[in-house]
Amino acid sequence: MDCGPTCLKMVAKAHGKYFSADSLRQMTGFSKSGVSLLGISNTAEKIGFRTRGVKISKEQLKEVALPAILHWDQNHFVVLTSIKKKEAEIADPDKGILTLKNSEFLKHWASSKNENGTDTGIALLLEPTPLFYEKESQQEKKLSWSLVSQYLLSARWQITQVFIALLVTSLLSLIFPFLTQSIVDTGINTQNLHYVVIVLLAQTMLTFSQTVVSFIRSRLLLRVSNILNIQILSDFWIKLTRLPISYFDIHHTGDTLQRIGDHRQIQNFLTGTALNTIFSFFNFIVYAIVLVIYSAELFYVFCAGSIIYFAWVQIFLRVRRKINYETFHLSARENNTTLQLIQGMQEIRLNNAEKQKRWEWENIQANVFKLGFKSLNFSQIQQAGATFINSMQGIFISFIVAKLVIDGQLSLGAMLAIQYVIGQLSGPIQQWVGFVQNAQDARISMERLNEIHQMEDEENAEKNYVTQLPENRSIVFNNVSFTYPGIGNDPVLENINLLIPENKITAIVGASGSGKTTLIKLLLKVYEQYEGELRIGAPQLQSKDGIKFTHISPSYWRNVCGAVLQDGYIFNDSIARNIAVADETIDYNRLIKSCKIANIHAFIEQLPNGYYTKLGAEGTGISQGQKQRILIARAVYKNPEYLYFDEATNSLDANNEKDIVENLERFFKGKTVVVVAHRLSTVKNADKIVVLDGGRIAEEGTHDSLTALRGKYYELVKNQLELGN
Repeated sequence: MDCGPTCLKMVAKAHGKYFSADSLRQMTGFSKSGVSLLGISNTAEKIGFRTRGVKISKEQLKEVALPAILHWDQNHFVVLTSIKKKEAEIADPDKGILTLKNSEFLKHWASSKNENGTDTGIALLLEPTPLFYEKESQQEKKLSWSLVSQYLLSARWQITQVFIALLVTSLLSLIFPFLTQSIVDTGINTQNLHYVVIVLLAQTMLTFSQTVVSFIRSRLLLRVSNILNIQILSDFWIKLTRLPISYFDIHHTGDTLQRIGDHRQIQNFLTGTALNTIFSFFNFIVYAIVLVIYSAELFYVFCAGSIIYFAWVQIFLRVRRKINYETFHLSARENNTTLQLIQGMQEIRLNNAEKQKRWEWENIQANVFKLGFKSLNFSQIQQAGATFINSMQGIFISFIVAKLVIDGQLSLGAMLAIQYVIGQLSGPIQQWVGFVQNAQDARISMERLNEIHQMEDEENAEKNYVTQLPENRSIVFNNVSFTYPGIGNDPVLENINLLIPENKITAIVGASGSGKTTLIKLLLKVYEQYEGELRIGAPQLQSKDGIKFTHISPSYWRNVCGAVLQDGYIFNDSIARNIAVADETIDYNRLIKSCKIANIHAFIEQLPNGYYTKLGAEGTGISQGQKQRILIARAVYKNPEYLYFDEATNSLDANNEKDIVENLERFFKGKTVVVVAHRLSTVKNADKIVVLDGGRIAEEGTHDSLTALRGKYYELVKNQLELGN
């Protein structure tokens, strides 16, 4: 779904300017469903391109300035980099650079035919203007290895111990070829069995020592690995908790889960591959010197074979990169589908959608199999080539060694020692190949993590935020308009001028889709990309008194706010912990009081474990009404100065709702409350009722005054709020 901003990023880079993917995402109105061509066009013009959206034929496409962005397969965007008589080259964000024959190109791009019956497709033509070159190119930030290796510093003593263990193992193994030569040349040639036994005993002790050192090294590496795992993932969670809440509205859960796997890739690289490669480099130097002492000719043959082997592996790195990205996106889709199957099983069963949802999962598994088969094909070709190169290298070396023995330049013992040394030199070569491949995987993982780490925090560290409220706690909307990200979307809220008085209950009513929930989310600082102005402490509309809403610290503001939203989450924890979410130590008097206000205390007391009863994820084991009452108790327990209720009682029966509304009215004294509701019983006693219609304020007043008007509110009351005629 990220193809639109990525294509624009590629075109800008082709013209010599770098823009971060995240900044382009924000401008194009990136969402879970992707972006529109209009969104890409508007963003391109903001950064200095002249754009034109066209529907043209392939022949006409040859005459336009490239690169251009094409609408591909009716659900994707790619960049056209060159087009010739028989083929075209495209840059696909999903697959890389592709060269396609005419027929295949038209199959993906053409979407209709013109009056002459010629295939046509949609393209966005982009030409840089002087403004594009005047704009300052953003600095390309990259997660560097030096930055990532900082994590290793916290475990430097354990790593030092690992290196000591590796050094000892290396030195011990260095003695083996000389012992082998000694057994053959001295023990066997002189027929001295006693000498052979002593040397073999020495070899046994060396092997035992190596085993003990390797055992200690493995334990140390596990410890280092755990330290890094906690640090790297902890920093990732810290970053996620600092991102704007709106981030989670536009990103799939599976995508975030896959990035946790990326962290493990980096951690495994740092603790396993990187450390072992450094050790193998030291090993290689030592054994290379030994081999040169025996025969420089053999060393040169070995190096030549290794260079050819490296070159062969290098050919496949580009393919591995493509497969890595395909695997990431496919795994993200698989995660989403699996989560959907587990979490939505009840709805799937109720709607007899078992087959459709299973087929959806099976289709992804078929794609996983195809990708696995494709990966296996390349791996087998690479492995076959590597085996052939190694075999030929071994044959050449064996021939040269045999010739040297026959010519009397080497003894039989020296030949065996050389074979051992060659074996020890092959290990580091294999590890270096693994290092190159794992380093590529780790770099790709770092690129994906960079997308998260480069995002701006919700609270800018360089900005000073207000962390106290003014005396007057009223909230004022001055000409506030809000449109969800995405070019061409209609405003959800338009020119809202509203005073929410302090210490009063303000009810928001309106038909479905009129912008009630969006207004609550603006008040909770979920979205901050609105037009107009929100103020705290202004006594009246259009007043410039008080504090600008954008100047208040989001974390502080949420600390003084309590909210019950339609999609409130129940944690997989005890009832007490679900209500006192943020408290390390629970205040049980406050807990019981909040549950009594939410009219759920009696129900909890009847449970075998009372307040320690564990709830499943998303409230499994409790009804929707009980879940809603727990969420109300959570907001009441917090005892905030501002309370926001979005359809907080719509799942409750009339008796429960009546009791809760009466309890809440007492609790609301001295608090600023905003209630979104459809039921008359919830809103009729509000100090102020605001009627939203199509994102605009239609009416304001009390229940009696608005009913007397016989306008929008009266219609809502008559049709939805159960008042009757």
